Amino acid sequence: MRVISGTAKGRPLKAVPGMGTRPTTDKVKEAVFSMIGPYFDGGQTLDLFAGTGGLGIEALSRGMERAVFIDIEKTSIGVIRHNLQATGLEQRAEVYRNEASRAIAALAKREIRFDLVFLDPPYKLRTLDQLMQKLQEADLLATNACVVAEHDTETTYSDTVGGLVCVRRSVYGETAITVYRLQGASTLAEAAPAVAMTEGMETE
Repeated sequence: MRVISGTAKGRPLKAVPGMGTRPTTDKVKEAVFSMIGPYFDGGQTLDLFAGTGGLGIEALSRGMERAVFIDIEKTSIGVIRHNLQATGLEQRAEVYRNEASRAIAALAKREIRFDLVFLDPPYKLRTLDQLMQKLQEADLLATNACVVAEHDTETTYSDTVGGLVCVRRSVYGETAITVYRLQGASTLAEAAPAVAMTEGMETE
């Protein structure tokens, strides 16, 4: 795995040991960013099931200003920190060990709004629609927010989830990518206004 483009282009990324984490392949990652960018002029990113941190790191490399990485696994947290240091992006990132729903609740207290959200949980977790609804209820999505959901091809999510509208579906082998944006956003590339972040969540 590597950073595909941007300021950290070509930097290798460490994988999480074992079979419990399924990192997004470079091929799929490149396809995702061709859909939603490919580059950004600032903005805030949330990588909610971060794993190796590959998606959030790619977003930072391509111009996102800040990123928050969340994962429940302690090993993943260590790998994310390593990869941020290896790419020189650690000063623009926050890394927390937390369960997704609890992380959403904690972030809501900080009044942060994200322009780009990655949802890439284990394939057995088929509740991405519920998480997208929670993100909206917590007011965590910026006006032109884009949400990228990675899931197995056997699972299909609704065209609309609250105010989010599906704008793209693509399949790569056993991996499906569904891209949503908030109603009223004219293009995916508009999802990049800078939003100030504040202190708050506990980390490990």
